Amino acid sequence: MLAQSLRRVLNTHLRFQTLNKRMSSTYANFDLVKRVKLGFTDVEVSKWRSRITGLSVVHLDYEAPIVNGYFAVGTEIFNDSGCPHTLEHLVFMGSKKYPFKGIIDQLANRGFSNGTNAWTDIDNTVYTVSTAGGQGFLQILPIYVDHILNPTLTNAGFVTEVHHIDPKGHDSGVVYSEMQGRQNTSGDLMALRLQRLINPEGSAYRSETGGLMEALRELTIDKIRRYHATYYVPHNVSLIVAGKLSDGTNGLLSVIQNQIEPTLIAQGYNEGPHPKGWKRPFLETSSAQRGPIRETITSTVEFPEKDESMGELVIGFIGPPPDEYLEREALDILGTYLTSSPVAPLNKQFIEIEHPLCTYFYFGEDTRATFVDLPVYVGSVPTGELDKLPNLLKECLGRIVTEGIDMTRMSMVIRRNRRQLWSKLESSKGDTFSGTIITDFLLGPQDGSGLLPAMNEMAYYDTLEKWTSDQWTSLLKRYYVDPPAVIVKGIPSASLADKLEKDEKERIASQVAKLGPEGLARAAEVLEKSKAEHDRPIPIEILKSFPVPDVKSIAWIPVQSHQEGNSRSIPAGRTTDSSELMKYIRTDGSPLPFFVEFDHVKSDFVTSHVFLSLATLPNRLRPLISAYSASFFSLPVQRESGHRLSHEEVVNALDNETVSYDTGLGVNSYFADMFRVSIKVEVEQYQSAVQWLKDLIYGAEFDKERIQVTLAKLQQAIPEMKRDGHTVMSAVWTELLFDERSTSRANGVTSQMDVIPKLIKQLQESPDSLLKDFEEIRKHITDPSGVRFAVSGEVLSLEKPRSIWHDCFRNVLPEANLQPVPLASRTLSTVGKKPSKKAIVVSLPTIESTFAMHTTKGIEGFNEPRYPAQRVALEILNATESFLWRYIRGSGLAYGASVSLDNESGLLSFSLYRSSNYMGAFRQGALVLKGLVDGSIPLEDTALDAAKSSIVYAVTNGVASPGRAALASFTNQALKGVSQYHNVDLLEKYEQVTKEDILTTLRDDFLPLFNPDTSVATVVTAPSQADGISQQLAGLGFEVGRRTLEASAEELAAGEVDSGSDGETESDTEGEDRR
Repeated sequence: MLAQSLRRVLNTHLRFQTLNKRMSSTYANFDLVKRVKLGFTDVEVSKWRSRITGLSVVHLDYEAPIVNGYFAVGTEIFNDSGCPHTLEHLVFMGSKKYPFKGIIDQLANRGFSNGTNAWTDIDNTVYTVSTAGGQGFLQILPIYVDHILNPTLTNAGFVTEVHHIDPKGHDSGVVYSEMQGRQNTSGDLMALRLQRLINPEGSAYRSETGGLMEALRELTIDKIRRYHATYYVPHNVSLIVAGKLSDGTNGLLSVIQNQIEPTLIAQGYNEGPHPKGWKRPFLETSSAQRGPIRETITSTVEFPEKDESMGELVIGFIGPPPDEYLEREALDILGTYLTSSPVAPLNKQFIEIEHPLCTYFYFGEDTRATFVDLPVYVGSVPTGELDKLPNLLKECLGRIVTEGIDMTRMSMVIRRNRRQLWSKLESSKGDTFSGTIITDFLLGPQDGSGLLPAMNEMAYYDTLEKWTSDQWTSLLKRYYVDPPAVIVKGIPSASLADKLEKDEKERIASQVAKLGPEGLARAAEVLEKSKAEHDRPIPIEILKSFPVPDVKSIAWIPVQSHQEGNSRSIPAGRTTDSSELMKYIRTDGSPLPFFVEFDHVKSDFVTSHVFLSLATLPNRLRPLISAYSASFFSLPVQRESGHRLSHEEVVNALDNETVSYDTGLGVNSYFADMFRVSIKVEVEQYQSAVQWLKDLIYGAEFDKERIQVTLAKLQQAIPEMKRDGHTVMSAVWTELLFDERSTSRANGVTSQMDVIPKLIKQLQESPDSLLKDFEEIRKHITDPSGVRFAVSGEVLSLEKPRSIWHDCFRNVLPEANLQPVPLASRTLSTVGKKPSKKAIVVSLPTIESTFAMHTTKGIEGFNEPRYPAQRVALEILNATESFLWRYIRGSGLAYGASVSLDNESGLLSFSLYRSSNYMGAFRQGALVLKGLVDGSIPLEDTALDAAKSSIVYAVTNGVASPGRAALASFTNQALKGVSQYHNVDLLEKYEQVTKEDILTTLRDDFLPLFNPDTSVATVVTAPSQADGISQQLAGLGFEVGRRTLEASAEELAAGEVDSGSDGETESDTEGEDRR
């Protein structure tokens, strides 16, 4: 039956391939509400609505290899039960037509996707899916919508996915684990307090939509079902699709008309867009009753933290109505003007000083009904300054109103924002506009008249460039100086950390006593029955009826590549020298004596990178790299022209000429022993960017005052960084597995324990010695044998693509043989070379769950013959609703579980994220691996097919924009030493991987992760769990070491620093899975 349903979906899709592509104002049940063609980009937007069911459809049509879906539901809740958030999870447990947990993700994975995802905001829940090409997208769409509108919502799903009591009497469940990791963090506590104070009683904007733990413990599946019946209705849903479909918008509407509409109509949804009694959430309810703040309110929130030195601040203001787009754009630009760089007014007064009063300001905007909210976030404020800072901020803003705006800098900010929007559109048009389209669905006029004004950002830049200083100061005065505000102070409390630990232990003990042995046994029985019910296997014929698309349907972005320099960085035959690009480069000047790789893609921009080897850097200087990086763009510079620029002139010039600039260690989490500098500009600024690289590297002056400011900011940021369990876990892991030659280890939270205070002391007592250390860093990292340049973007339009490099670097980079790229494997510690027995358990008072990583030896190298099998095995284990997901997350043991391979260092790791039951999750991971190897858990061919298909999406997404494609070309050839299209070439090898290959690598390579003799463990957990976890690890055979991350001066640490501009980079990775 289900297989037949799937075939009908596919047959319908095939029939529509022959449809007339001419668009009209109606299509079957659907009427065209609005069509928008933006003048500044090739995106055409059409908004449609069914006159029968009220379902909305929006298609953003543009050329791209990835198709994105954002399926939005307006979700309003007037309590803290978490119904919106729990539904976000339960939707994926199966639907009425497809009543199998995880079927949606298993089918999506077969369709060139990496599974589905979702997020819950205060006023909406959005379900997402992305596919390589449109075929898989249209196949999965009807099935996904059926899950959203007709989920099974079973008791069993509630038990495992939302909340249950485990056999030991502890509360668990996926949603519960997530909120356990969030509820008592400073950010969540302060945000909830601000919501409560800024919105009146009776407003849904006051609610914690994620669900407070105490409310989740009382929630029932019946309450969730009632909530779903109220809000998950077609007239409250918008299907937003971004990307190119083979049959255009007609093909999309055809699938919806024939596969979705009939089911909805049969369920009685036939009263159109606004059925009798329906009230649009937030617009036609009490939540719309939002007024101004009548008087300034100050409130204090304590959050658990042993280090009581640094607090946080958020100041809430009320902004304009949501449809005042010009004014909202102006407020966004004003926030950038005030905070975006070291020379911004607020940064100069509060941050770029010897004793900073904070480490950052962020002027936010939250779109709400009636009026938008304008929160101002202030980070890492010394607790002694929390009371003073709000008044100091208001006084500073008042002075700006009186003295006026620096219109030269304001003009620069607007032009730069414009460039960054162009760049973002080139990288990801769907993500650029998705938030605007969702907000229009939630709060905009139903006739579509708000779409163009909401999207027409470039037009507002044109208007704002003509504004006067008086107009800007009037705006600042109206929204941030004159009106009252809600001030929420976040104060760290060591006693609260102890109290929470004590209270939780007492609550659990009381719960265990109340349940008694019989109650605990019943709880265990309920959990096991629930797991058994929703772990029913999906019939293979259903999965097989969903075909895997053809890789040939994907349109790859072409990249032309050419390398300069006598030293070949890669083996012969592994580069792709484009004859067109090579001829173009060689017409400009003479050959270069140093390494430069040019990667041409069609683009409006060009990025110049330099990768500087840190291999020869003395180990005593390695911990200084964080400070060197943080100060890189804010030092005085002696330009090659002879002109000396102050640090303010440097920042202003960079902001004026670039799209973005940043520094970092390596690229995409690889090659951390190379210091990278990247500058992205419009094509006409290319020569300027190259000159900036030269002058910033060789002409920077290590000024005592500027270094002092940098160190003070780093020191002040440390307490906030140490509150994050994942950050601490990663640092402890690096410290265990790498030696003192590792730059990552030297600049981690734990490895750099007392570096910053010592550097501050050295700068005070012996400044010349510290400044000489920075000079020595520059000397080592500019050794010609370790310098590699990359140019990516519109190379064929550059006026002097090659000769500018000769002009800028001829005097500092003589010809030299390139040394090999420094790899992480060379810096492994004794434990890292042979992981065995060691376990470190860290007690962290700011968290309530557990973060852990178990590591063993893996394959090393980027062209290893065993890699394809391991890559497919990783996908099989990690895929959404695959083995680790089902056995660990699906059982409520952790929010996330995965296995990862670092083939640069040759380490394989099993990770747990926000685990409520660490040892239970670890044992389930071992059970999965052992079961797959011995056959007690079957590995079906469909899992293999889905893994290979999902890898296609990952590869496509990695080169889905011009910038990504060009950077991948350089990374493959110049750093990894493989072919230009290595990732794409591997697709054929993945296809050849057999089930036997998978079982072999699981047995030989993955099982050692769960054997203490062949692995090590790093665990960061709440103080209340540290003793028990340590004892359990020792019982398994680990030699356990204990640590508590306190906040003494000797334990201050500086983590990786983003020292760049406020622009996007092409190496951005995805954030955490929000499901």
